[in-house]
Amino acid sequence: MAHYQNLHDWNVSPAQAVTLQNQLRSQIRIEPLQTIPQTIAGCDISFNKFEETVYAGIVVLRLDTLETIEEAGVVSTAPFPYIPGLLSFREIPSLLEAWQKLKTEPDVVMFDGHGTAHPRRIGIASHAGLFLNRPTFGCGKSVLVGKYDEPALERGSWSPMRHYGDVIGAALRTKNKVNPVYVSPGHLIDLETAISLTLQCNGGYRLPEPTRRAHNLVNALRRGEQAASV
Repeated sequence: MAHYQNLHDWNVSPAQAVTLQNQLRSQIRIEPLQTIPQTIAGCDISFNKFEETVYAGIVVLRLDTLETIEEAGVVSTAPFPYIPGLLSFREIPSLLEAWQKLKTEPDVVMFDGHGTAHPRRIGIASHAGLFLNRPTFGCGKSVLVGKYDEPALERGSWSPMRHYGDVIGAALRTKNKVNPVYVSPGHLIDLETAISLTLQCNGGYRLPEPTRRAHNLVNALRRGEQAASV
């Protein structure tokens, strides 16, 4: 069973959630990886904005072959309303439930969402990274905050995303002539490594394989095509 540290309760008000984000952000460490990762997990969530049911999925891959090693899916109830900028309070509890079902503790974790590319620099990848105490980063499909110049059209091109003068992430082209994805470090990783790992997880699609497969898993859970992990 994969373990995590429980830093706070999830039964909080929106105002308390903002206070918690401001307290926790000082613990986030953006730094190069200490060891070369062998495994990577992708995490994703699916829900209807105004419903309480949450579908959470984690898929663990070998980095060298991108072979799926393990997956865990959970259907649970969101403890928190849908509020942009506070989505981690809605999504992380279900992902932690799925995390506990894993037999493999992945070396690095990619989230469908953001890390430092967040108004308070603590998106889901950063917040969850503090709980998991391992390298995490975000690879989002859309921008939450930040401005950037359009990167060149070739795969691998990227440009920095800036917010109030800080570089908070990168708009990264994962495939020639397709829209970029938005990569940002979460915790215990730096932006350059997060970009490199995103490009390494190439399956020929816009989305990197870890979060793409997690996305497919949660959609299968949502449609009832796949049962939750026991």
